[in-house]
Amino acid sequence: MKLNFVTVDVFTGTQFSGNPLGVVLNAESLSGGQMQAIATEFNLAETTFVLPPTDPAHTAEVRIFTPRYEMPFAGHPNVGTAFALARAGQSHGRTIDGERVVFEEKAGLVPIAILKDGPTVIGARLASPQPLAVGAEVSPELIASACSLSVDDIETRHHRPCIASCGAPFILAELKSREKLSAARAG
Repeated sequence: MKLNFVTVDVFTGTQFSGNPLGVVLNAESLSGGQMQAIATEFNLAETTFVLPPTDPAHTAEVRIFTPRYEMPFAGHPNVGTAFALARAGQSHGRTIDGERVVFEEKAGLVPIAILKDGPTVIGARLASPQPLAVGAEVSPELIASACSLSVDDIETRHHRPCIASCGAPFILAELKSREKLSAARAG
């Protein structure tokens, strides 16, 4: 099987800087396991796989993989994939000539505005597939342990650590200073 892919440097105007992304443009023949293996081999923060959309009103189905797991949604992979497809001018035989694309993802539909300087594609701006949702609290002790910090380093006066999501869940925790943030290490 022959795969067409590009690498994109996201959030930069300088080649080989910013957030690198691999974009596999013709992933329709790949299984999820094969996508995971390719993402692991690329060893970039994320690799996206572009598939035909299930709804013809949308641009593409996009699956996002890190070297270890599939993500339901992430920002820089969407920006980079939209940029790559807009620059190519097509996706799965369909022309992309407008200023907007819509991706089908595990977390939902991701609308993306294509940014141009005249006819040149220069970037993309996205909206999350879900509104911000705040979920369960996470104990400050767990945060401190996971980040090699003291419980006293976790600020809880404004909010307790919690899970929040707009398509991909994250833990949000406030620290008492930037120095504590700099000192944090995976525990």
